[in-house]
Amino acid sequence: MPEHAIEARELTKRFGDFTAVDHISFDVREGEIFGFLGANGAGKTTAMRMLIALSFPTSGSARVAGYDLLKQPEQIKRSIGYMSQRFSLYQDLTVNENIRFYGGIYGLSDNMLATRTRELLQRLGLENEAGQLVGSLPLGWKQKLAFSVAILHRPKIVFLDEPTGGVDPVTRRAFWEMIYEAAASGITVFVTTHYMDEAEYCDRVSIMVDGRIDAMDTPANLKRDFQAASMDEVFLQLARKATRGE
Repeated sequence: MPEHAIEARELTKRFGDFTAVDHISFDVREGEIFGFLGANGAGKTTAMRMLIALSFPTSGSARVAGYDLLKQPEQIKRSIGYMSQRFSLYQDLTVNENIRFYGGIYGLSDNMLATRTRELLQRLGLENEAGQLVGSLPLGWKQKLAFSVAILHRPKIVFLDEPTGGVDPVTRRAFWEMIYEAAASGITVFVTTHYMDEAEYCDRVSIMVDGRIDAMDTPANLKRDFQAASMDEVFLQLARKATRGE
């Protein structure tokens, strides 16, 4: 059986009297594409921030990439990649400068960084754009570059927070091909999305409602259990129970 890349037990986050994440427990297997779904306000971004060691839980525990969230947050940060909805790139730096900047943060040697930069540019077909400002690139190219930079150091896990927001369906599909390639290489992918068709691409999905995980299984099993034709129908059935707004 594969090892677990993420283990969360009764993970809880409160802000005063408000419970944003309410005793959630789940495991993510190594090499899995795990979809973390929920409407705005459901708590998924707060949960992700805890898992990437940017926020500490009020109670509960988690292990990410084999490290304890409470005791080893810096080791977690070094073992993961992260891509936000804003792509995590500096618009006023060139393609090369962004790669070099993040390579330095990830601790790559000069030789390793030079090798991986060449590979990245060749794979994306961006050799001629290496000196261009990232801000001048089309949105789809920025997206692919941001993902490639997030896994430049070959992390055990990559966290993707709404990575395909605002791009067209063809570009979204091409981005998911990159996700499949990363998973095939052994990288665990933890992805939030509000596009329910993308939930179909995941090995398993969880759906959060009001800070709790209300359902978690493969897309096929969830559609069967909820007698739904699509993941969109599954999501709508669960989202109707939500009591808190965005």
